[in-house]
Amino acid sequence: MTKKLNNLHQPVSHDYQDTAPTVKERNLTANPGDVIDESKTLEEKAQQIAVNVPDITGDQITVPTYFVVEYPDGTKKALHHVKDAEEISDVIRAARLDEHGDRIWW
Repeated sequence: MTKKLNNLHQPVSHDYQDTAPTVKERNLTANPGDVIDESKTLEEKAQQIAVNVPDITGDQITVPTYFVVEYPDGTKKALHHVKDAEEISDVIRAARLDEHGDRIWW
C-alpha cells in the first residue's frame, strides 16, 4: 500500500549559507577560548585562556590558548595550543635540566 503525499507549499527562510562566511573564515572553534585572533599582541595572546573549568574531581583546570616561547636568538613566539601542538611538543622535547635541576630550554 502506498500513500501519496499532498504537495504542500510551506514558507521557507532564505538559504543564507550560500552567502555566509564559512566556519573557517569566521575562525570558529568548539571552544570560544581557542579563537585565533591574529590582531592581538603577543602580550594579549599570553593572557588568553582556552579552558578554565573544574574537572570531574573538582580540581580547576586552566589551559592557556597560547604558549609563549622565547628562542635562543631572543625572539618570542605565541604558539596556539591546538594549531601549533607539534611545535610545542618539539620545544618541550628540547628542554633539558642543568646540574641544579633548573630547566634549560635551549
